[in-house]
This record gives sequence, C-alpha cells and structure tokens, in this order.
Amino acid sequence: MRVFDYSGSIRLKLLDDLVKVFLDEEPVSSLGQVGLSVLRNDRLSFQLAYIGTGDGRDRDGHFHSRFVQVKVDSPIADVVAVRTVENVPCQYVAHTHADNNYLRKAPGLYPDLLVEDASRMIAVTDCCWKSLWIDVEIPEAFSAGKYPIEFHFDDPQSGERLASARLEIEVLPFALPEQILPRTEWFHADCLADYYDVPVFSEAHWAIMRNFLKTAVKRGINMILTPQFTPPLDTAVGWERTTVQLVEVWKENGDYRFDFSNMRRWIELCLECGVRYFEMSHLFSQWGAVAAPKIVGYENGEKKILFGWDTPAVGGEYTRFLMRYLPQLRALLQEYNIEDRCYFHISDEPHQSQLESYRAAKESVKEALEGCKFFEAISDYDFYSHGLIDYPVCATNHIETFLEHDTQGLWSYYCTGQSVDVSNCFIGQSSGRTRVYGAQLFKFNIAGSLRWGYNFYNTAFSYFRINPFISNDASMTLPAGDAFIVYPGPKGVPQESIRMVVLDDAIRDYRALTALAEKIGREKTIALMEEGLSESLRFSVYPDYPNDAPYVLKMRERVNRALCENM
Repeated sequence: MRVFDYSGSIRLKLLDDLVKVFLDEEPVSSLGQVGLSVLRNDRLSFQLAYIGTGDGRDRDGHFHSRFVQVKVDSPIADVVAVRTVENVPCQYVAHTHADNNYLRKAPGLYPDLLVEDASRMIAVTDCCWKSLWIDVEIPEAFSAGKYPIEFHFDDPQSGERLASARLEIEVLPFALPEQILPRTEWFHADCLADYYDVPVFSEAHWAIMRNFLKTAVKRGINMILTPQFTPPLDTAVGWERTTVQLVEVWKENGDYRFDFSNMRRWIELCLECGVRYFEMSHLFSQWGAVAAPKIVGYENGEKKILFGWDTPAVGGEYTRFLMRYLPQLRALLQEYNIEDRCYFHISDEPHQSQLESYRAAKESVKEALEGCKFFEAISDYDFYSHGLIDYPVCATNHIETFLEHDTQGLWSYYCTGQSVDVSNCFIGQSSGRTRVYGAQLFKFNIAGSLRWGYNFYNTAFSYFRINPFISNDASMTLPAGDAFIVYPGPKGVPQESIRMVVLDDAIRDYRALTALAEKIGREKTIALMEEGLSESLRFSVYPDYPNDAPYVLKMRERVNRALCENM
C-alpha cells in the first residue's frame, strides 16, 4: 500500500473500517497488519482519511480550506461506493455506571453519519481530520483475483491532481452464504410518519417504509417488528405514541369485526423487500403485562381508543377481544404461509416481580396461539424455567446463566442497560467492540439477535419527538446511538451510520464462521477463531478480552482463507 502526495497540501491515510476518525486526533490504522480479502457475495469496507498539511495557509497565517473532487480509478469501480463520514453532536455519551473501554465519554462531535454525494466534492481543511467511507460490494458471480483501486483528489476547476492513494484488494472464490440467522432491529413505523410529517399509512408513508425496509434487509436485518397494534414500547404510563395500527377494528353489537387490508399490504411489502421473519408487536403493556396496548377502533360510528392503559390485561373485555382477533390473524398468516416464521410477544422486559402477571397474560392467549412461537427480551432465568417463553432473548450481561443451563433456542439482545463489559453499539465505543458480537453469536450457538433501536426518534418513554441529527441520546437519557442506527435522510431515504455497517459486518462474520463450521466442524472453527487470544472468548469483552480492530480483522481474514482452502 502506498500513498502519493503530489502537492504537499493534502495528507491521506488509508484506514480499516473499525477506526473512528475524530476531528482532533490523527487516526491509527490496523490496515497494514491484516489482508484485504473479500469473499464473493460479500462486502469489504475501509476508510480514506484526509487533512490539509498547513501549506495552504494564506499570508496572514490563517487556516485555509480547499474543495476537491474525489475520483475512483479501478477496473472494479462500478462496485466501489464512496461516502463521507460526518460528525454528529453527542451530549450524553455514556452512563455514569459504565466501564472505561470507551473511545471517549465527553460531550463533543463524534464520527457516525454516512452521507452519499454523487458529486464526490469534499472540503479539505488544515485544522481537522475527516474521512471517506468506502464499500466494495462483490456480487456472487464476480471473478476471483486481485484488483487495484486508486483514489484521486483533484482540483475541481483546474483538474490538477492534488493527492492520490492506492491499494489492492483480493476477491476470493468462495461465496458467502445468505443471511438466515433471525435478526431484528425494531422498526418504528410511527417514528417515520412523525419525522417526515406524513399521515400514517398514506402513500407517502408506505413509500418511506419501503425505503427503510430495503436498507434494513440490505444490512442483514431479516425480521421486522410488525405493528398489528401500536407497539406498547417505550411509552410512559398514561402517555401514548402516534397510532400506527395495521388492523382496523369495529365494535358492533358487542362483537368485533376486523379489516386486515393494511396488514396484507405490510406482509406483501416485507416479503417483496426480502424480509423472512415477522415479529408481531406485543400483546400487552411493557414491563409486566398489566394492561392492554393502545387499540383504536370504531364504536357506534365514532373512532376512539377501545383499549389502553386503563384496560386490565386479563379477564375482561380485552381477553374477549383477543379471542375474536387472534384466530383471524392466524388464518391470515397461514394464508401467506408465514405462520411458522412469525414470533409473538407478551410483554417486553418483564422483571422477576412481574412473573405472575406475565404468566396470567400468557395463559390468557395460550389456547388461541397454540403452536405459535413465543419469545421475549428477559434477564431472569425463571421466566424460561417456568415454561413461559419458548425462545428467551437474554440480555448479554445476564446470558451466562442461560448458557450454563444449556438453554435451547437462546437468543440475545442488548440495549442501554448493557453498558458495562459487553459488546454494544454506542457511538462512544470502538467499532471493534461492536463487531465482536458476531463471533460471540457463533461460538455460543445463539439462535437469533434482537435490538430495540433501528429508527426510534422519540425521547425515552416517548414524551416527545426528537431531531435525530441533533439528539441521538433520546433527549439526554440514553447513551448516544442507542436509540437508532439509521438517520432519516432526505426524500424519505435512510442514511446509514458507521454502526449500522459494522453490525452488518458482525453478522457477515457469523455467516462466514457458520459456513466454515459446516466444512471443518465447530471445534476446529472455534480454535481458528480464537487464535491469538490469551483466553477463550466470552460475552464479556472487557477488561480481559481484546475487542480491538486487529483481532477481529485478522480473525476474519483467517476464516476467509480457510473457507477457500476447504471449497
């Protein structure tokens, strides 16, 4: 790898994709320590950092910026995408109770937002570092071989070449298998209608949701939270979120009638976008299942809230409602042949003290949903040991108990509470800490992955809406980045974050490891994966586990080579 600087006014550094380039700090890369290989049907990402050298100051010695146009010269230029890494304001970077393994914790500007500009025009200044994010997307039918890629910084007026960088990547002959691990990042349809100020389920809303769904699937998210009724999530008691309810309800003569037209459109849209699994929104209130979710319907010709915070979860009218509704929902799912790919929730994150209320809620729908899959985000093993949940989705900082009991069908999740010693994707954390999650999923044979924040653009408890370009901490309540991994871009098209792409990398690592295990066995694959570690990989990544970039990148390079050797 060589960097050519023709004028001395711009300095370039090629970096791996796990470096976060801060404005005030020269980045250090691991790129020279690892190979630059990529499988077919896979993606390789890296960065090109840049800064002015100071030679461009004016006569008074002031810092000077100049505009340059970035050009790509390569025989594979058509599969090379270039985006700018933009800094976002972070105020609440970490909880007070957090470990020391953060890049930074102080409020400031942090690199996170990825922005595509067809002009590829950027400003280079002497006073700060910035970077370009490069993705090389390799189709499955691509020819194996080594390919050079050059990046040129040209003056947009004179065409003068100001600086260039060159590297070579190797496309390997093995094709990465498709993503089949169930993975959900909660899709908040109401937040899209709110942010873009469009009516719920208007044509504009459907178009926006399509864009966000396509991006989700592209980045390895294959399960979508389906708002059969407004999801009772992150909503303070007595408050409500914008109604986003796929099923229309009429109460007539003491009975209920349903219109599934929007649910049909949702299912068809998701399938068209490549969604495989459907996560049905929670049937009862969050944190204990003590109330019904908000359900809006028509009664005596008037549209009103039929059920909500004031409705007991079990034993009353809501139970009777569910007994009418659930059989018709199941018939619809069976019609689309997706019932076996649907997962149901009772109540999110129930605590030990709420075990009995959860049990009562589960029992109230047990007969109507006989044979369906139930899963839940939990921390207490008792919910599983009592037979209340088919697929426990355990918080990563509590998962050891489940692993010790050899829990079958175990999923994992993390959110704001997993801020100490485990993997997460807060903006203030290293990308290596985020990416190691894929290796953990593989080693412990985790059946699926859940995270709550694909695009949550409210405050905590949904007291009011936020501007995610200004507040990425749910209004000073959650570590920056916890609530979403995509930004709401112009024209209803999402803009990705660094964390979104790195999480996709983690799942691609899982896919590669799984493919290798099918060829050489799990034990040999784990041994190769853990090569170079002082002790065996666990879900705890700090302080005694090296979640830095060199390990993760070297591990993936070894796996890539082993896959090709065992074709």
